Amino acid sequence: MKLAKKSAKYGLMFMLAMMFMVGATVGNAHAKGAKYVFFFIGDGMGLPQRAASSAYLGKKLAIDAMPAQGLTTTFAANRFITGSAASATALASGVKTNINYIGMDPNFKPVKTVAEMAKEHGMKVGIVSSVSLDHATPAAFYAHVKTRNMYHEIDHALAASGFDFFAGGGLKDPSGKKSEDPMGDALEKAKANGYKIIDNKDAFMALKPGDGKVLAWNAWLQDGKALPYVMDMSSKDITLPEFTAKAIEMLDNDKGFFLMVEGGKIDWACHANDAAAAIKNTLAFDDAVKEALAFYEKHPKETLIVVTGDHECGGLTLGFAGTKYGSNYDILNTQNVSFQKFTDETLVDFKKKGGDFAAMKPIITAAFGLKFDGDAKKDPMVLADYQAADIKTAFERSMSGDKVKGSEYLLYGSYDPLSVTLTHVLNQKAGLGWTSYKHTGVPVSTSAIGVSALTFNGSYDNKDVATKIMGAMGLPAKAQFVDSSMEQMATN
Repeated sequence: MKLAKKSAKYGLMFMLAMMFMVGATVGNAHAKGAKYVFFFIGDGMGLPQRAASSAYLGKKLAIDAMPAQGLTTTFAANRFITGSAASATALASGVKTNINYIGMDPNFKPVKTVAEMAKEHGMKVGIVSSVSLDHATPAAFYAHVKTRNMYHEIDHALAASGFDFFAGGGLKDPSGKKSEDPMGDALEKAKANGYKIIDNKDAFMALKPGDGKVLAWNAWLQDGKALPYVMDMSSKDITLPEFTAKAIEMLDNDKGFFLMVEGGKIDWACHANDAAAAIKNTLAFDDAVKEALAFYEKHPKETLIVVTGDHECGGLTLGFAGTKYGSNYDILNTQNVSFQKFTDETLVDFKKKGGDFAAMKPIITAAFGLKFDGDAKKDPMVLADYQAADIKTAFERSMSGDKVKGSEYLLYGSYDPLSVTLTHVLNQKAGLGWTSYKHTGVPVSTSAIGVSALTFNGSYDNKDVATKIMGAMGLPAKAQFVDSSMEQMATN
């Protein structure tokens, strides 16, 4: 009996010792922090966008299969429905701020970003976006300005950041043509600071580690200095997954890296209520995440991947009264061009040549698959009389060239009347609806895999995403402010 008690005693001591050792190991691993950190932000990618894309694909997105899944609120400091600047600042720094502020708290005090913290700790840093690199989301990781519209000042902040890799869209005002206080050419400043400027696919794909700091963009910038919509791209264009893969190749080093990748045109497509463009850009964003997952498979104990959205956009609903419980997302495949390309190219060309609605009908069918003749009961692409009438009215408004006014905004928003009406009709046939041309307050999903990933389970605010990443990196999990010299520069 004594021997049994003695054995049990030693057994308990052994178990306690093992538990202590395991706890110490886990604690040390956390203290060391994630060596490779990926932060993916789907701009405008709320719960509906992810669900619609998954349904269209017919299987789970890679981001939805991650082991940690959280629900994240997005409100700004001064408004329930946030904007990209306020949301990105919270995601980058852990500080709530006002609409349009970049890297500043509500009192215009500059906040330190997780990217800047990573750089301070010897990690390489990369920023990738499918929209302009000085747009709100990417800017919030390296700039500190009073408004997101200070593109020239943001461009100079990029050039002075010291970050190692910028790629995707271009810059909106590097020369200062739109600035009240031009600071000189930001691209020349970037070159002086060691950046290699690249504007074509061949040179970009030829980049090798050791080529130094990079500032690169796609040759064709479709709108607002952004990449083309995925459905409008050709083999000459650099895709978001390709930008991401090259970023990983260029940033990989023994001290680790932080990489932020934004799928910005998900948001732009949703503003225009173009479901096909939004979904295909969401799938490209998911493919970019797969590049990070491939890296994670090689470094599972050192890598953290976090995926979130900054807000929902468009009030996308997965259901439409006209189809009741019916959904047929395959219908979206009949759309061959984005609303943007149809507006900028097809309609511009049509207006030059001239023509009536009868001449436009075959063009609509070729671009969107909508048919004006046939049996609607047998062919879902055949338009009902009221749909054809709505399209004709929108065509006449587009041809008039008059700006949308008053209550017409509910029909067309700020977009070309014919283009947005065509996407509305097609989306409704697929079983999708929209409630807004702006952002909404719907929460977003946050997903994670890797070091400290389980801390991203549950329900929390977008500012907590930043502090959770800081903690996973072994940094103090709290918001920090920049030094007084930076504060003086930011407030000037």
